[in-house]
Amino acid sequence: MVKFAQFFGTVAAVATAGALTATSAVAQTIAIDGSSTVFPITEAMAEEYATVNSSADITVGVSGTGGGFKKFCAGETVISDASRPIKDKEKALCAEAGIEYIAVPVAYDALTVVIHPDNDWATELTVEQLNAIWDPAAEGVITRWNQVNPAWPNEEIGLFGPGTDSGTFDYFTKKVNGEEGASRADYTASEDDNVLVRGVAGDEYSLGYFGLAYYLENDEILGAANIYNGEAFVEPTVANVEADVYKPLGRPIFIYVNTAALADSSTGVADFVSFYLEQAAAGDLILEVGYVPLPTDATDSTLEAYDTDANTIFN
Repeated sequence: MVKFAQFFGTVAAVATAGALTATSAVAQTIAIDGSSTVFPITEAMAEEYATVNSSADITVGVSGTGGGFKKFCAGETVISDASRPIKDKEKALCAEAGIEYIAVPVAYDALTVVIHPDNDWATELTVEQLNAIWDPAAEGVITRWNQVNPAWPNEEIGLFGPGTDSGTFDYFTKKVNGEEGASRADYTASEDDNVLVRGVAGDEYSLGYFGLAYYLENDEILGAANIYNGEAFVEPTVANVEADVYKPLGRPIFIYVNTAALADSSTGVADFVSFYLEQAAAGDLILEVGYVPLPTDATDSTLEAYDTDANTIFN
């Protein structure tokens, strides 16, 4: 694992040497895969980058954070989008393959609990209520809304959520059920958030969860529940994540970069990642696609965190 400070040194060295610039005519193929949550950011970055480097060939896929790390550690991709830090078993997989990397937080997200717009009973939810619905013990047992609250409809809950390869699944289950990966399995699962959007929008008695950007893109056909943070019910918004009051479902999201590709000027990775970080720091593109820019002091704190024990600050 390469330290965060070394990452910036490598990028700066490549850029300073002039090995590759945004106007370079050198053909580049940069393979990226991973989180559906981070996908809109990386896709936007790739599209924006193409406006200043027409020769760039960047592919951005979606297979979930876990699926992305499998490809990344197999050397099939050079950048992996991740909505959670890399797991120990994934670190071991990369180490076995000789893949070294750097993890870079690029934005914050509000994991959003979505409901049908006609749902007027579950517009405010506690973590305890979410646990009652999504806990493994609820499988086949808690199937109707009035089992969560007797005042709610005696109607079956249609559940939609990400699959087990998703970092969003990992984060949600840890925060709601107390253990990463602990979840009932009798729900409609997909790594494609658009499938989840259509599922919730098509069922008045449904409930689902995914990243804020997909809700904001579809807020005309979806509702979002306010989440109790221990003091008040809080709406999932950019402003509330920035204010650090959307708890416990606010989270950092990342890209992981292969350092061998980063150091090789012929790949174009250093140039693209430099562009990516500059745009992330500026914040406009991050906001445009529905995420929360990192605070201005994030670079210093992240440097310190990664120079001591990479990733653990975000667990």
